[in-house]
Amino acid sequence: TAPQAAGVIHSDFEKGFIRAEVIAYDDFINLKGEAGAKAAGKLRVEGKEYVVKDGDVMHFLFNV
Repeated sequence: TAPQAAGVIHSDFEKGFIRAEVIAYDDFINLKGEAGAKAAGKLRVEGKEYVVKDGDVMHFLFNV
């Protein structure tokens, strides 16, 4: 899940997980990064139950 993936980076990320902003890798590359993907509506907001897919580019929002 997204919190478990966040925990791989740092345990505080998992403990304080709020949500994840997710972009598929192909969209990230084809749209030239985060700004392009966001402008094209390809950035998704996912919660604690999200199952991370291979190639996801993610920003974790958390609070400790």
